Amino acid sequence: MSALVALIGFTAWTLLLVFLAVNWRGIEILRGVKADSWTRGAERERPSLVKRLEHAHFNCLENLPVFAAIVLAGYAMGKAPVVDALGCAVLAARIGQSVVHLIGVSHWLVMLRAAFYLAQILMFFYMMWGLVA
Repeated sequence: MSALVALIGFTAWTLLLVFLAVNWRGIEILRGVKADSWTRGAERERPSLVKRLEHAHFNCLENLPVFAAIVLAGYAMGKAPVVDALGCAVLAARIGQSVVHLIGVSHWLVMLRAAFYLAQILMFFYMMWGLVA
């Protein structure tokens, strides 16, 4: 899998997470909750799974631009093989981190989630090193 395909996969995963969160809100509206109940600053109680879903989405949003910059720079510099080598692994680690986040927040799940995140960060640094070396 090329890093560009992995980047599209990362983007699609990010969109899937927000789609699921928005669908929960849509269901709540159909159940009679006012549509403006989720304004910024107005904390509304929501199920823990929905909170974790939103946080998993935010985690994706924090890292998607970094991954995109590295992948697109690699292709622009003519060094696609550098980013292609780990693009699929970055996507797998991202999905792994999100899925663990959705499962729960016990000590060991948080540690596993941190391991997936650390793997992504190390791969980012490795790819950047390969681009500038």
